[in-house]
Amino acid sequence: MKPWHIEICDVTLRDGEQTPGVSFTRDEKMTIAHALDEIGVEVIEAGFPVVSAAEKECVAAIAGSGLSARVCCLARALKPDIETALDCDVDMVSIFFATSDLHIRHKYHKPREEVLDGALDMVEFAADHGVQVRFAAEDASRTDPAFLIEMYNRGVEHGANYVSFADTVGCLTPLETHAVVSEILEGAPHQLCIHCHNDLGLAAANTVTAAAAGAFQLHTTVNGIGERAGNAALEQVLVALRLKGGVDRYDLTRLQEISRLVARASGVFPERTRPIVGENAFAHESGIHIAAILCDPSTYEYVAPELVGGERRFVLGKHTGRRALEHVAKAYGFDLSDDEARWVLEQVKQKSEGKCSVTREVLCGLLRAAKEGIVQ
Repeated sequence: MKPWHIEICDVTLRDGEQTPGVSFTRDEKMTIAHALDEIGVEVIEAGFPVVSAAEKECVAAIAGSGLSARVCCLARALKPDIETALDCDVDMVSIFFATSDLHIRHKYHKPREEVLDGALDMVEFAADHGVQVRFAAEDASRTDPAFLIEMYNRGVEHGANYVSFADTVGCLTPLETHAVVSEILEGAPHQLCIHCHNDLGLAAANTVTAAAAGAFQLHTTVNGIGERAGNAALEQVLVALRLKGGVDRYDLTRLQEISRLVARASGVFPERTRPIVGENAFAHESGIHIAAILCDPSTYEYVAPELVGGERRFVLGKHTGRRALEHVAKAYGFDLSDDEARWVLEQVKQKSEGKCSVTREVLCGLLRAAKEGIVQ
């Protein structure tokens, strides 16, 4: 497999912080930035410095903290925004403006070409000050691709190093993503960034599809946090890149660790069934599944838990079989006879069907009762 040509720009500290009710302290932002750096993320979007003096201070602190990753920040196509970004001594400024007719009509009240000309002036201004420039189209997924191609080509002529496509309202499917990315790269063969929101639950899929179609910089957030339904999840994108794109340079063993870090800082915890980082991501109850896993884990685990810093867990309940019970019992130091195993298994199923959680304490109580002869 030829590895896909990509890099990651994680936007947890900017777009992730735009999750309703979420705000990171400076220390939290620094800790998250260093964790992303240790995973091997190439670009970290540290914030939107014009928002407040405290935000500017955070961005500048991250930019000056000696990370291996390049530090980026967001700016509207306005001179005060860009000057504030330059004051932070970042490596990259992402200059954005809304490009769809819908947004231009309601946000700018100017002809589209006039808005573009003003944005190009800001691209040139930033480039002249020696930073990398990402020229970003907000609501690109509802913009005429012909205009995006014109915008991107002219942006590069004015000094942009990257051009960026945002599915701002998360309206694309993977097939649509592949088609539009392919069309844009044919007409504007530059380093294209893809920024996907998750309103249809397709952000990670769209991001990976864009990479397969030739997009270079992939935008993510830890745990997929972000506005509304969130963004493409870093952990899902990185695992897909490893298993489907041949990209093996990121330290995936840190994914569960950084997930917990961001969950504590944000107060937004992944649902139990969330891929890679959810509590049940590597949990098994079905007796048929567990029996096969005990022979070969790949029978029911496409993603190995150790790949992402996780652990396999067997949960006993109404679907549990005898092999799973005996395996768990042995792990707790109990060797069961046939009659003892039969009795414990019956008790486990009864409790589970009665919606009683068979916790370690409950199970150990049953195992002790079985060994003490309380077998019907």
